[in-house]
Amino acid sequence: MGKNVLLIGASGDIGGAIAKALASEGYNLLLHYHKNKQAIDRYRLNLNEELILTEIQADLSVEAEVRRLLTQLVFPVDAVIFASGKAHYGLFQDTDENVMDEMLNLHVKTPWLITKHLLPAMIQNKQGKIIFITSIWGEIGASNEVMYSSLKGAQNSFVKSLAKEVAPSGISVNAVSPGFIDTKMNNHLLPAEKENITNDIPNNRAGTTDDVANVILFLMNEKSSYIQGEIINVTGGW
Repeated sequence: MGKNVLLIGASGDIGGAIAKALASEGYNLLLHYHKNKQAIDRYRLNLNEELILTEIQADLSVEAEVRRLLTQLVFPVDAVIFASGKAHYGLFQDTDENVMDEMLNLHVKTPWLITKHLLPAMIQNKQGKIIFITSIWGEIGASNEVMYSSLKGAQNSFVKSLAKEVAPSGISVNAVSPGFIDTKMNNHLLPAEKENITNDIPNNRAGTTDDVANVILFLMNEKSSYIQGEIINVTGGW
């Protein structure tokens, strides 16, 4: 029987690639989404429906909905992958405080709450995997994305520190840090801007969602068991 994976943000471009990759390896899926129910419905059509144990709708920027999500986790969770989130563009000094609170909850507090809820069972079972999708900006920062960069930096720090705390209990904690990936999140860029970025990438192309999902599959595999607290860049050398 395959292991149960809670995929937070399953309806996004990267989340969808991860869901497809996990299903191809026989993992059972617990799929979270916010608004894009159509994506989840497509999974039921295109994937082995028996592998989809449940689907949970929740706005993870709202703590009450996070709590509701936790009450709906009736299946044991062997691994959790955090692939949700959204970017925020603009000058930092123009950022509204309500937006700050929303982004902080979505990217930092919600993963804390979900991880805290799942850890006792993982510790008792002496196994578990916790994986984040962070961002290259969490390491090097980006102007006009100051808040997003700092929140992804917080995720990186969480991964590194929690990994040391739970490693003796057989739990691995790692992150995948994408660079420029061809997703809807980059649709705000003009074609010329995308071309300029691609020209700066040694691999001479944007990354794909499959590039990210393939690293997730490696981290899910027991062959990666000695990798702990790492932020693995998927950037094409950018």
